[in-house]
Amino acid sequence: MEQKRYALGVDFGTLSARCVLVEMHTGEIAASSSCEYPHGVMDTALPCGRPLPADWALQHPQDYIDTLAAAVPEVLRSAGASGTQICGVGIDFTSCTVLPVTAEGTPLCFLPEYASEPHAYVKLWKHHAAQKEATRLNQIAQERGEKFLENYGRKISSEWVVPKAWQILNEAPKLYEKMAYFVEAGDWIVAQLTGRLWRNACAAGYKAIWSKTDGFPSRSFFAALDPRMEDFAETKLNTPILPLGGRAGGITARMAKLTGLAQGTPVAAANLDAHVSCLGAGLTRPGQMLAIMGTSTCHLVNSSRPRPIPGVCGIVPDGLIPGLIGYEAGQSCVGDHFSWFVKNCVPAAYERRAQEEGTGIYEYLTRLAEKKVPGESGLIALDWWNGNRSVLVDGDLSGLLLGCTLGTKPEDIFRALMEATAYGTRMILESFAAAGIPVDEFYAAGGIAQKNPFMMQLYANITGREIRVVESAQLPAFSAALYGALAAGRDGGGCAGIGDAAQLACRRYAIYTPDPGAAAAYDVLYQEYVTLHNYFGRGANDVMKRLKAMRRKGACYHEYE
Repeated sequence: MEQKRYALGVDFGTLSARCVLVEMHTGEIAASSSCEYPHGVMDTALPCGRPLPADWALQHPQDYIDTLAAAVPEVLRSAGASGTQICGVGIDFTSCTVLPVTAEGTPLCFLPEYASEPHAYVKLWKHHAAQKEATRLNQIAQERGEKFLENYGRKISSEWVVPKAWQILNEAPKLYEKMAYFVEAGDWIVAQLTGRLWRNACAAGYKAIWSKTDGFPSRSFFAALDPRMEDFAETKLNTPILPLGGRAGGITARMAKLTGLAQGTPVAAANLDAHVSCLGAGLTRPGQMLAIMGTSTCHLVNSSRPRPIPGVCGIVPDGLIPGLIGYEAGQSCVGDHFSWFVKNCVPAAYERRAQEEGTGIYEYLTRLAEKKVPGESGLIALDWWNGNRSVLVDGDLSGLLLGCTLGTKPEDIFRALMEATAYGTRMILESFAAAGIPVDEFYAAGGIAQKNPFMMQLYANITGREIRVVESAQLPAFSAALYGALAAGRDGGGCAGIGDAAQLACRRYAIYTPDPGAAAAYDVLYQEYVTLHNYFGRGANDVMKRLKAMRRKGACYHEYE
């Protein structure tokens, strides 16, 4: 009897890595496993105890190897499969998550002399301490009339490659000199698996200002930022670039021993955790938007034509699906600010009641919030606890909660935060429509979309759209596995092309439709959101930025006190 063949996908998220095996004949997930990062997110101190300033978010690259070594053998055991049955491996990674490495690919934080240097570690996607560099970069690019700005909503985010690298140069110039390459964590993992460092076209296009027609920005642009950066693209970014589904190489002997995979097993070019999911959800046509909802939300849509869109995070040909132009927008704080609220603002009595009822605190708060009607709490919020990604692209903005009284309850605030994220998504949808990129179908995926039906009904009511939630708990890892199958090719037991892989896609959806009464009430509330959004976000009142500047000065004072 012929052995089953599988593709393996590993999804590296903000807090953990998830691994799945996809059975190639049926497209079903045969087994899954997960492992949390031992160091988690380092946003207050390094492992040595050195404190970190405000707006920093770092990770330890050893966590990625450790979780890979734990999750892959576990998923093989769960499926009763051997490494020889794996046709290909795909990796996706939350982005823009970047780290400085030596010419041999060694992270600088692994070197004893840099173990206590914050800039030697991985800068996680939500590291926003490079906003000063991003602001100056955008000013210079606009003054120079740089054409690449049109592909990024006319603003480069502080979350991306160039501002983060420039921050290293400004604050740790010796480390910048030591750094041979500045790489995406997903590309670094692929290099660990195969022994060869590539840069994947998806991350390069969306996060590193690269296009397949024009390459990276010019030497003169980088020199205008800082003369020391003139050769930045030619040195720190100088690695070959692989397209979606391209084969990066095969599993090395060392990694075969570590993971249980067979030496030589094909490995695909890395991909981004949200972007990779379009294939797994079967969204291969123009006009289909996918919102991946987790700690943040990423909004992705394909189109057959290019259009400039204010605040879009990226417009990249072949970025999501080969042959189409992939658009990205996003919200920097979704699950993250629910987590902030639960950790910092929920009374102990609520925790006790949730325990008494045998439920989690999130579920308990959701149940209380669900009893309210639109507008009943008298609250409205701006969803900027972690800055604004789209459509304002400004990491110096902050959250706002308006309308509190002595009668305000925790569930009122919790619901207002949910509503704020839905308003932010509606703002993004309207921005696309105004630019001539219609969104005909709206899909959602990710942990929040899977676990919180009430929130998805809110999204349907606030956006006025039918929402289809992809019923796959591990969509990024599943989708990464499909790209692993593409790297293997049909002769290797995988897929011959995108169409072949799309036949295995998940097409099971939970459908939410707008309630007409609630939708009408939210139309009124949304206009209040728009007023606040424009007032605090478009320069009429920069109080958020002034307060953040004071916060930074206070943090610096205490650091050296």
